[in-house]
Amino acid sequence: MALKTEELVLNMGPQHPSTHGVLRLLVELDGELVVNVKPIIGYLHRCFEKHCEALSYNQIVPYTDRLDYLASMSNNLSYVMGVEKLMGIQVPERVEYIRVIMAELQRIASHTVALGTYGLDIGAFTPFLFLFRDREKILDIFEATCGARLLYNYIWVGGLSHDIPDEFVPMVKKFIKEFRPTIEEVNELLSFNKIFIERTANIGVLPPDTAINYGITGPSLRGSGIKWDLRKNDPYSIYDRFEFDIPVGEGKVGTVGDSWDRYWVRMLEMEQSLRIIEQAIDNIPDGDVHEMVPKRIKAPKGNVYVRAENPKGELGFFILSDGKNNPFRVKVRPPSFVNLSVLGELSKGYLVADLIAILGSLDIVLGEIDR
Repeated sequence: MALKTEELVLNMGPQHPSTHGVLRLLVELDGELVVNVKPIIGYLHRCFEKHCEALSYNQIVPYTDRLDYLASMSNNLSYVMGVEKLMGIQVPERVEYIRVIMAELQRIASHTVALGTYGLDIGAFTPFLFLFRDREKILDIFEATCGARLLYNYIWVGGLSHDIPDEFVPMVKKFIKEFRPTIEEVNELLSFNKIFIERTANIGVLPPDTAINYGITGPSLRGSGIKWDLRKNDPYSIYDRFEFDIPVGEGKVGTVGDSWDRYWVRMLEMEQSLRIIEQAIDNIPDGDVHEMVPKRIKAPKGNVYVRAENPKGELGFFILSDGKNNPFRVKVRPPSFVNLSVLGELSKGYLVADLIAILGSLDIVLGEIDR
């Protein structure tokens, strides 16, 4: 029987800056080696699903903003697609194009936070400044469109809260032109930095079969080499009209599915989002974004499940209607909650310092974990 020495149970969080929110990790250590990690959640609980039972379908939209509050536009989109499917609403072409552009801008904005704070976790400060500088430009576009910079209530059932302003298209094109050099700068400063690679390559390797068994989605799944993206594999909105690639982990500097691969997939995805926006921005048709917005929503009896490819993975809404003004039940399938479940499996046998790199590579937000 091996003699275990220096066993220690360590609380990391819920106020620790590297837990990316109010997350408590109960870490079992043997010296500096991680034996087990148990995520303890519930510090940010807001009873979203129960609130939905007392709110009309329209009133729920602002609450979806507060799930993954770094991807509010994407949350709006997934939810309203569910209600529209339940009611049989076909939104105008103009609305579809604007929704796609907003969703891809939101994907870039979410990834800039994920990548910038990941650099901070490892000890790199300058890439964080570059990425947040350009994220502000996206927030400027959102603010010019709907007046908000974080929680938007922009994508409504049947349409949008506001049409895009005259300066929208020039602002988006200017952002695209300025953001591509930033991607190159971050790659030079961080992606291929020797220290960063040593801290992330071959760390927290997630094999494809383990990722599938845990239900992992989004960049964390694609980092393991699995080419699965709902925009391609189960297209929604008008994504089937655009040409873009699905980046996957290839073990470029280490093992396929390691922390660096999960980071790298997000870097590549930002470029693909720019490609989608470029294809959509010059082809926005004319139309009225309020044409199909119902004055009062009373969904027929039935149920529906709709999912979308959010920045962190598959966000799904199951909506059950009993024919009244409020949904009878709303259930959320949040990607951060599911992706966090694999943390213990990924961390065993690594150093406690590696635990920070592994957690950061999953890109979680506690707003949708403690929904």
